[in-house]
Amino acid sequence: MCSRPNLCGIVLECIFVSQKKDDSSNTGENGSIDVIEQLELQEVATYNCREVDLVRQMTIVTIEEAKRRLSLLEGEELPLPELIGKCSLLSTEQISKLICHLPPRVEGYSWALIYSTYEHGFSLKTLYRSMNGYDSPVLLIIKDSKDNLFGALISTPIRVSDHYYGTGETFLYNLTPEFKKYSWTGSNNFFVKGDFDSLAIGGGDGYFGLWLDGDIYHGNSHPCQTFNNDCLSEHEDFVVEGLEAWGFV
Repeated sequence: MCSRPNLCGIVLECIFVSQKKDDSSNTGENGSIDVIEQLELQEVATYNCREVDLVRQMTIVTIEEAKRRLSLLEGEELPLPELIGKCSLLSTEQISKLICHLPPRVEGYSWALIYSTYEHGFSLKTLYRSMNGYDSPVLLIIKDSKDNLFGALISTPIRVSDHYYGTGETFLYNLTPEFKKYSWTGSNNFFVKGDFDSLAIGGGDGYFGLWLDGDIYHGNSHPCQTFNNDCLSEHEDFVVEGLEAWGFV
């Protein structure tokens, strides 16, 4: 199990807050923050700009959802999720590491297996079709032929698109040799884009953080501006041994 890092970045605040680097607290026009109990701030990413040093993106949720998340914060550890489907790639310890870094809005939900190469074969088209009926972030888990484990958390269901889509919740990660998360840098919005021939996550200067071909068999990984990530696999080009996509229900 993992401990919660500083309430997982959730606080109740007003809709938009700016913070100077040399100021340890957020202040509004009157030197204080107006607290609105019905709104919940979720820190998605930070980036530099001329007007302010840090910009936070807010998410409005229902009162019931806010209460659910706050009730989860009362414990010191996150419980393991209920798995709806067989997880063939991760150990219990690896799942415990991952759940500490998932978006707060999916904490406490069950994991539902949407797609697995072990059950559905190697096909990007099948992966897209499997997303029908889901409306949650998607956790991609990949194991390559060298037994490296890595993947991505995508803020929305995966779909075919001519343009990049997604939000700053999206991130890349490594599970081997140790866990490492690569969050959005704010440099661009190249989160996810895919057609029937390939799926790309993260980009910039012609490189993708994670790329898969139409057969979900060959892939590559490069450092990219979106996530400032290392190469996720042992080598830039890799062969997929297995892939799973999980949703949250």
